[in-house]
Amino acid sequence: MMNQFTPYTLNAGGRLLDMSTPVVMGILNVTPDSFYAGSRKQTEADIAARARQIVAEGGTIIDVGAYSSRPGADDVPPEEEAARLCRALEIVRREAPDTIISVDTFRADVARQCVEEWGAHIINDISGGMLDKEMFRTVARLGVPYVLMHIQGTPRTMQLAPHYDHLEQEVFHFLSERVDSLRMLGVRDIILDPGFGFGKTHAHNYELMAALGDFAEFDLPLLVGISRKSMIYKLLDSTPEEALNGTTVLNTFALMQGAHILRVHDVRAAVEAVRICGALRANCQH
Repeated sequence: MMNQFTPYTLNAGGRLLDMSTPVVMGILNVTPDSFYAGSRKQTEADIAARARQIVAEGGTIIDVGAYSSRPGADDVPPEEEAARLCRALEIVRREAPDTIISVDTFRADVARQCVEEWGAHIINDISGGMLDKEMFRTVARLGVPYVLMHIQGTPRTMQLAPHYDHLEQEVFHFLSERVDSLRMLGVRDIILDPGFGFGKTHAHNYELMAALGDFAEFDLPLLVGISRKSMIYKLLDSTPEEALNGTTVLNTFALMQGAHILRVHDVRAAVEAVRICGALRANCQH
């Protein structure tokens, strides 16, 4: 069964992000230790090629990250994260000047630099503002869309022993409180991310995925990021490198439940899923 799809538009740094149909966010990691080796891009040539690939395959947003959030990843000092992002954003803006750029950071000052100095349009914060108390005020001052993600714990601790008494209720409560805080500061463009894999067991991830349609209650755009994650490859006794098919299955389910943004490594496959689900939705409405 397909849930109703609600179209949204966001102001991304003066650019209109039209989500009358779902859009695809392509991942560009400028880290040496992201969980999926195929996503690591560090040389100028690799970063440039990846930016061009995302655009060529139909990506609407390029999400640039310089701090691996995989469980147990090494800490990256703010100065190093900022230096990586500065270099990458300069290349991405040159190679894909008409593409909306998101920056994946939980640090307010890094976010500020990325928007004010290096041209990023969206802040994608895996911590929901929990790891830097200045993040919400910074986003409000910048006036950019903000991806609000649910997490339990920190990237270093989130998978040690995640526990919930009532998973969906607790995730919704967290997001509701954070949305209220952002609204009080004047932030208008908020995107919700349930945070698959961030402080959640295998069972938690699938319970939350099954309840994805309930997020429509927030009346906000919904981002889903499950690309090649352990909830797929561990279930299938495989590896991140072998998890594309499983990723496409879950992305398709997410689209059927009303997802607006798919954050992925494999842009072409996600764009095809969007087109196919769009054709199905059009016929279901007749």
